[in-house]
Parts: sequence; C-alpha cells; structure tokens
Amino acid sequence: MHVPDGFINAPVSAAAGLAAAGAVAVSLRGARRELDDRTAPLAGLVAAFIFAVQMLNFPVAAGTSGHLLGGALAAILVGPHTGVLCISVVLLMQGVLFADGGLTALGVNITVMGAVTVLVAYGLFRGLVKVLPRSRRSVTVASFVASLVSVPAAAAAFTAIYAIGGTTDVPLSKVLTAMVGVHVLIGIGEAVITTATVGAVIAVRPDLVYGARGLAAPLKLRVGGELVDATPAPAPVEPVAARSTKKVWITGLATALVLAGFVSFYASASPDGLEKVAADQGIDKKAEEHAAADSPLADYGVSGLTDARLSGGLAGTIGVGGTVLVGTGVFWAVRRRRAGAPAPAERETV
Repeated sequence: MHVPDGFINAPVSAAAGLAAAGAVAVSLRGARRELDDRTAPLAGLVAAFIFAVQMLNFPVAAGTSGHLLGGALAAILVGPHTGVLCISVVLLMQGVLFADGGLTALGVNITVMGAVTVLVAYGLFRGLVKVLPRSRRSVTVASFVASLVSVPAAAAAFTAIYAIGGTTDVPLSKVLTAMVGVHVLIGIGEAVITTATVGAVIAVRPDLVYGARGLAAPLKLRVGGELVDATPAPAPVEPVAARSTKKVWITGLATALVLAGFVSFYASASPDGLEKVAADQGIDKKAEEHAAADSPLADYGVSGLTDARLSGGLAGTIGVGGTVLVGTGVFWAVRRRRAGAPAPAERETV
C-alpha cells in the first residue's frame, strides 16, 4: 500500500508529513521506555525482517496481490512506539533507495502504514489479551485478529486522506468499497504471517515478545476448598549469557536475507491492492514519476545486472543489510539517550 507521488495534493501531503513527524516524535519518546540493551538490536532486526517480508507479494484475487504492512507485527514484538519507528525506517529505506512509495507521500505512508496500523492493531491486541485467558495461545489469537483488522483500517485511512486531498475526481464510495474489500483479503495474509512469526518467537523466547510480557497466570492452590494465589518463589538470577539474544538475532537476520535474497524471486508480480484499485478507479491519472527513479536499486533490482534473479536477490540483500544497520543505529541511539538521561531526583537538584 505504498502511496506514490501525485495521488495526494501538496497541501494535504504536507499536513500528513507534519502528522507523521509528530507520530515519530512521540514514538521516539515512548521507545525510550520500551527499549533496553536486549531489545534495541532486536528492533533493528524486526525492521529488516519487515522489509524482507514486504518483498513477498502474495496473490489475493484475480490480478491482485498483497504484502505485509507490518505495523501489528512490529508493535506486538517490540512495542507500539518502537513499532512506529520500525515501519518509518522501512518506508524511508524503500522510498530513498528503491523508489517504492513517493518521497512527497512519505508522510502519508508513515501515517497510514505506520501510525494507523500500530494504533489500531496494538489497541485491539491489548483489549483482547485482557479478556482472553492469560496464555501464549491468547497472544497468538489476539495477534491474528489485531493484524487482520489493521489492514482494512489502513485502507480506510488512505481513503479518508484521499477524500480530502485526492488529485482526481472519483466516486469516494467506490474507492472505499474497493480499498477495504481487497485489503480485508490482504489482511488475512497479514494475520497469518504475523501470527506465525509471533508464535515462533514465543516458542523459543517469550521474554522477547513485548506484547506477551506479564501474561504468566499465577499459580493457584486449593486452601479450605477455595483456590487462592500461591506466593511466588523468588526468581533465580540468570547469568547474562543465558539471556543472550545472539542466536535469535542471527537466526532472524539469516531468515530475512533468505526471504529477500532468494524467496522474493517467486513473489507475485500482480499489482498490489492499492495499485489495482488506483488503476480500476482512475486514482492514478496524475501519478508522478518517483524522484529516485534513477536510483541504482530502483524497483528492487541492481542497475546493470541483466539476470533478474541475481539482480533482485542482490537488491533485497542490500535492502535487508541497510535496514538492519540504520534501524539498529536508530534504536541504539534512542536507548543510549534513555540510559544517559538523569534520574528525576537528579534533574530536580540541577
């Protein structure tokens, strides 16, 4: 659902840019509370993984494909504020290096694909987790529902922005129906990918899933015929090495590289949901050429390489590597700023 240049007029694009900047600013502050020494590098990995999976378009209807948006996945794995930053990093890399998503529409894309998906998905996820039994299965069920709903919600948000600043005159009711309809189907694929990924991480390291923290059900004892909470024993102190995230990080990065460098060659070549609706409804009449169309990595291929498999695979590998480096750098900087901030008592004495 990468909105290109020319779909939305300049004033509304600028307003969306301000909204996106505000969302990023709020997320930078919130991410300081979510990130620690273990999760900061994992957040960069999550961004790289989302970049890789977004290259895997899957068919959803005749002549239409979809791809992961990733807001729900990022929010559940590393937290909602960090999730917005993950998607923002991915969109920035895609727009600047790969000419995917307009540069003037970057604010629209961050607002729709980042802020809206995270807000809707994580809000619904937390609500479901509170009413469902406190178990890992509940986390995966909540992940499925939250990610499914987040995609048509993003489609509706795009339609609302288009209603205000669209550059072509088309019946908005038809646009809304078409956008939401096809993105409900895409949402099913999003839900499957999100649930599988969250479930895989929970299976090996539940402590690394932000949305699963504090969900362990208390031990119950029967006393006098009634169930009461048992007093938990002091948790053993685990050595730092036992809590290392190195294996998870290496496995996740290797998976992302394989997906982007090899599996992406077999992705569907059909237009995605927004591209299909735009062509059918005439939204794309005033679409503009991307400012980075001459990038050596434009359209996820390496300029000068004639072998499509090698060109796409190398571009995907570069994208994953670049995203993990930029993302990890951003999240480490956020983490270091939190670590270096004076305590409230210290600030009061200044």
